[in-house]
Amino acid sequence: MQKYLTRVSTGILAGVAVVVALSIPSYAHHGWGGNSEQETEMTGTLEAPVSLAGPHATMKLRVNGEVWDITMAPSARTDRAGLKEGIIPLGATVTVLGHKNKTANRFEMKTEKVTWNNRVFAVYPDLH
Repeated sequence: MQKYLTRVSTGILAGVAVVVALSIPSYAHHGWGGNSEQETEMTGTLEAPVSLAGPHATMKLRVNGEVWDITMAPSARTDRAGLKEGIIPLGATVTVLGHKNKTANRFEMKTEKVTWNNRVFAVYPDLH
């Protein structure tokens, strides 16, 4: 009986450890803590197209000679906002509204809204 209880409790502990381990990257990933609270608008040239391949949609903009990594909402949410891969051509002028990374010379922005060709893609519509 004791062997059975030891095996069960070991299995429960292993299961709890797996759940905790899997939840840590998810928790760390979704924070806005590394970004400025101040909202910023920037306009630049699309250097790398919109990608919906990762957990969040991304693209790259050249602004004043610097290439910025633009992170948007989760891919499915960005797609529902109408911002799909291939919709904005490379070299197009794009305006983004969001929060820059707090670290100096780290050209990253978490973006709430993208504007291109008089079209507004509110990837986080609940923030506006």
